[in-house]
Amino acid sequence: MRVSIPTDDALLDTYLPSARPDGSGVGVNYADQLLKLLKQTLPDGRKLAARRRGLKVSVTIGESSGHSIMRRIEHGPETRVIFERALVEAAREAGAGLTREPGVIHLDL
Repeated sequence: MRVSIPTDDALLDTYLPSARPDGSGVGVNYADQLLKLLKQTLPDGRKLAARRRGLKVSVTIGESSGHSIMRRIEHGPETRVIFERALVEAAREAGAGLTREPGVIHLDL
């Protein structure tokens, strides 16, 4: 099953460190805004939730969960890439495939 979650990239870009500095070096403001979009109930009734604690990103799908760390040295310096790679890894650990395209996030369950 594939779930598509629409995103407003123009709005998200206002939270990048170049527009709104946050001091983290990995764009936690950008990450928080994108993670808010992932909190919902899936068509099969399972809950989808994502959150950030420090540099740790957690994705929960129903009863399974996955975690990842935003790594600036390994995936940097681009803020979007750092966060999206951490999000993909966390979703994979939770048992889903995640792909990001302009204007949409696809979650393959």
